[in-house]
Amino acid sequence: MIRGLASRQFVLFLLVGGLAALVNFLSRIGYSHWLPFTPAIVLAYLTGMVTAFVLARLFVFKDSARPLHHSAFYFTLVNLLAVLQTWAVSALLAFHVLPWLGVTAWRLEIAHAVGVAVPVFSSYFGHKYLSFR
Repeated sequence: MIRGLASRQFVLFLLVGGLAALVNFLSRIGYSHWLPFTPAIVLAYLTGMVTAFVLARLFVFKDSARPLHHSAFYFTLVNLLAVLQTWAVSALLAFHVLPWLGVTAWRLEIAHAVGVAVPVFSSYFGHKYLSFR
């Protein structure tokens, strides 16, 4: 497992995931102009997820033997767990932990950034062994 985290593939996954996370984060800010925080997080996650799928298939797991529709199905399953992790951490931080700590400036942005980062490892192994094996 440790060797897998030190691989070129994991580094590419982090880069692709970082770009998808940036798309997720910035789109949430845009969606928040029209939607409340929680639905904006979910819609932003879907936007980032599409970005991540395309980039992961093209650059990280390009040797995958799975048909595209199978990869998309498992990618969605792995990301259902990840979006739950992202939402739970973001909401807990935004509405409970950060206010309790007295953090008011950039509260939603901080909460969402941490929430987006949480599922990195579970997503990598889920995609490596399910989505794109």
